[in-house]
Amino acid sequence: MLLAAGPVPGIGSHQMLIFLLQVSVLLAAALALGRVAARFRLPPVVGELTAGVVLGPSVFGNVLPTASDWLLPRETDQTHLLGAVAQLGVLFLVGITGAHVDLALLRSKSTAIGFVSLGSVVLPLGLGFGLGFLLPDSMIGAYADRPAFALFIGVAVAVSALPVIAKTLLDMGLLHRNVGQLIVGSAAISDIIGWLLLSIVSAMVTRGLRAGVVLESVAHLILVLAFTLLLARPLAGRALRLAERSAAPEVSVSLITIMIMLSAAGTHALGMEPILGAFLCGIVVGSLGTPSRRSLDSMRIFVMSTLAPLFLATAGLQVDLSTLADRTVLLAGSGTLAVAVVAKFVGGYLGARLGRLNRQEALAIGVGLNARGVVEIVVASVGLSLGVLTTASYTIVVLVAVATSVITPPLLRHTTRGMAATAAETARQREFTGASD
Repeated sequence: MLLAAGPVPGIGSHQMLIFLLQVSVLLAAALALGRVAARFRLPPVVGELTAGVVLGPSVFGNVLPTASDWLLPRETDQTHLLGAVAQLGVLFLVGITGAHVDLALLRSKSTAIGFVSLGSVVLPLGLGFGLGFLLPDSMIGAYADRPAFALFIGVAVAVSALPVIAKTLLDMGLLHRNVGQLIVGSAAISDIIGWLLLSIVSAMVTRGLRAGVVLESVAHLILVLAFTLLLARPLAGRALRLAERSAAPEVSVSLITIMIMLSAAGTHALGMEPILGAFLCGIVVGSLGTPSRRSLDSMRIFVMSTLAPLFLATAGLQVDLSTLADRTVLLAGSGTLAVAVVAKFVGGYLGARLGRLNRQEALAIGVGLNARGVVEIVVASVGLSLGVLTTASYTIVVLVAVATSVITPPLLRHTTRGMAATAAETARQREFTGASD
């Protein structure tokens, strides 16, 4: 005899209270420090990332540990509740970024983007792999051997952070400039390669490195790209045309939200990051014309003012600078940061020059691709959960993620200073946003 299932317990009263306070405090800190960053002519993304660091174990956790444990408990359910909302922020942010990609420009600059992507991945990957053999044994997790650990460090050094790069370019008004489009296009390709390599490293640790595992990861990526090119655009176009016939504009917005979520779920189900699916969905929506793009852009105010800052602040919460008191960790962290910054910059710069871009564009691209942000934090979390990283090496990888995201905006502002806007860039700005400069 089957018994009827009882009602699913709801979120506890205390858990809900903590969640609401976490969102309020993180948003308030992100807003305040974002304004402070703007006063110093830095993009708000710098302050928003710093907000999480201040509220995390580095400052708040050390000064007021009891209050920190109460507001930001390490309980899995509570952490996942906040993390799920932050994940929505990164997916919508990447989706909006994808809709602002000028495919015609990227096709015309495909050679340059190919060289930039190759240089900004291969050089950091190679130097990071070599660095992995020089780091002390205490940095290697219990379930990894030296080659797997070294390859993981190489992947962590090679990735860029499309969400943070996108937020930075939006804050600085550079997304619609040619150099901004080239940075986004190159970062997208670099991240696709990075996620593929991460899936291979994960398989090495869990199943061993076999040809079948590598081929499976590559096949999934080809499947996603083929579906996007051949099926996603006509299906999305038909659905959005039907939605646009409705007198209620929110129908199109709801439909695009569903499409972003399903796209993210699809890539996640195939063992890739949800970010990839959201970005590809944004590109598809943007390619369907101005009405579809405007529907996605109607989400922009809420995403940029609430969800994106919450996501960035949550990423900063994972940083614990107190571990740097250990001299070994400090030296290893400094070396890893130096290799990461120099390798990504040199690789991006040389790739841009080989792609026949001018010196100022090459400098801006080398700098812009250096932001790693939450993508590297996700990589670090995967490494920790798989037993590839220890707490010390995890802290180093997260430190590189935050440090590169903080130093990139001011350097990018410096390298793009005096770069005059062309008529085509102004036209793209108006086409994508409906606003003049």
